[in-house]
Amino acid sequence: MEPLGRGVVAVRSSQTDVLVSWRLLGLDPQGIGFNVYRSTDGGSWARLNNQVLTGGTNYTDSTADLSRNNSYRVAPVTGGQEQAPSRAFTLTANHAVEPVVRVPMRNGAPVKFVWAGDLDGDGEYDYVVDRQTAPQRLEAYRSDGQFLWQVDMGHNSTNQNNIEGGSSTINVGHNDGVTVYDLDSDGRAEVALRIANGVTFGNGATFSHTNDNHQFIAILDGRTGALRASAQVPTDYLSDGPMYARFGVGHLNGTTPSLVAYMKNRIGNGGFNLMMTAWNFDGSNVSMQWKWLRGNQNAPDGHNTRIIDVDGDGKDEIAEVGFVLNGDGTLRYSLGNQGIVHGDRFHIADMDPGRPGLEGYAVQQNNPSGLREFYYDASNGQILWQHFGSGTADVGRGMAGDIDPRFPGMEVWSFSGLYNAPSNRLTEPDTGLQPWPQLGLWWDGDVTMELLNDGKIEKWDPQNPTPTNRVPRLVSTWHYGAVTAAQGGPTLVGDLFGDWREEAVYTNADFNELIVFTTDRPTNTRLYTLAHNPAYRNAMTLKGYMQSHHVDYFLGAGMSTPSRPAITY
Repeated sequence: MEPLGRGVVAVRSSQTDVLVSWRLLGLDPQGIGFNVYRSTDGGSWARLNNQVLTGGTNYTDSTADLSRNNSYRVAPVTGGQEQAPSRAFTLTANHAVEPVVRVPMRNGAPVKFVWAGDLDGDGEYDYVVDRQTAPQRLEAYRSDGQFLWQVDMGHNSTNQNNIEGGSSTINVGHNDGVTVYDLDSDGRAEVALRIANGVTFGNGATFSHTNDNHQFIAILDGRTGALRASAQVPTDYLSDGPMYARFGVGHLNGTTPSLVAYMKNRIGNGGFNLMMTAWNFDGSNVSMQWKWLRGNQNAPDGHNTRIIDVDGDGKDEIAEVGFVLNGDGTLRYSLGNQGIVHGDRFHIADMDPGRPGLEGYAVQQNNPSGLREFYYDASNGQILWQHFGSGTADVGRGMAGDIDPRFPGMEVWSFSGLYNAPSNRLTEPDTGLQPWPQLGLWWDGDVTMELLNDGKIEKWDPQNPTPTNRVPRLVSTWHYGAVTAAQGGPTLVGDLFGDWREEAVYTNADFNELIVFTTDRPTNTRLYTLAHNPAYRNAMTLKGYMQSHHVDYFLGAGMSTPSRPAITY
């Protein structure tokens, strides 16, 4: 996995205070401590803490002159010896009191999605953004907003708002055809892109092919946007037109990253062809590892994909709402033969810390049995409980996370009430007061999950004696100039910098700035960066209907300290 830096960030949390936070890395030695340093207006570095910090990886500075520029860096301490300091982060003079890092961009069209990856190899995440123009564009920026390159998707990037777009259209609805990851493990992230004839890369070269409907997997240099390698997408379903794509990354053999491509097209005005492929990029060539065609198999898919090790053998599997593929492209199990049909959203996580392995929770769209939601063993597909209603219903959203510390494990909910997942206990009936099942993220410093809905960061408070106050608001993103993206939410959620709490990325109304929301609240909880957890980092590469990411251990009230991740940098 990526050799990340410390990701130091500083935000002004009050008129007098600055919260500085940084990463604990996945392979940091046990007992590592930190010293925090500040430099004012480029002056000498002064240590702020009296004793080495061994708790939460954040520090509140209440002594800075905030009318001046203040830079912060941290130095690890191991075995009593201070190590080399991190890169610095500068909080500008008279900075606004806001839980935000602002990243400038060029003027341009609306942004639907943002992808994060270390494009330049400095250990910090950079940004790739789409522009919803016609033709479409991709742009890349360093973490500080320095523009790197642009890709013009060409004359075949049309109809992005239709079920099927052009052969080089990205972000067709919820399907992206883009992801960012270090696929050849050289320390710099590549950009994987589904292309066709007429795409112009970041170095000005144009991709040419005689057939506009033929599509290709392209691997771009993250620093320049130049094409490094390409390979043709299989043409099994070409007679039904171009295929739209959803991209993600996983370690299917347990060692090296693979690009996973979910690709569909429509059969006339009816059902859909589905092809799943995995690809390897070795630094010179991109080659297909395997291909899986759904054909007539009863394997229901949905609107998000998860790439996660469901059986704990160190190798990732590829999960859809109704089936799972092994890392070699063979079908592990299908839930179709248990009455599961298409559903919009599902989650896989350690929802029950008292039960070995991972669990899944999913919702259903118009299941003829009346099935609304179900909970299952993610390794073998055994359904553990189900909830039915009268008639069919399109259950459009479902969420999973530990939001009620009174009950062990996670809660799950759609529109049939809030349930404790391990016990199937109804903890809040469907009275209209339950939290909305949109997105979750870790924000405020405790280990239960907060909620991100319609531009609001909120917290479920089940014991509030006033029922209408059970979802108090922590942040209103529009107060800081943020606008929701085309899909109705942020452009990206992930642990991008600072400690283990998550960031949510929006744009401003002029689309010339990324507004990255990052917590301004201290915490004593000490966890390694979520981006060094394999399940979580895989999830950061995937879009679909915007969904919360999960780690592969239980993160919630009463949790145990997670074990060291089985990774190397």
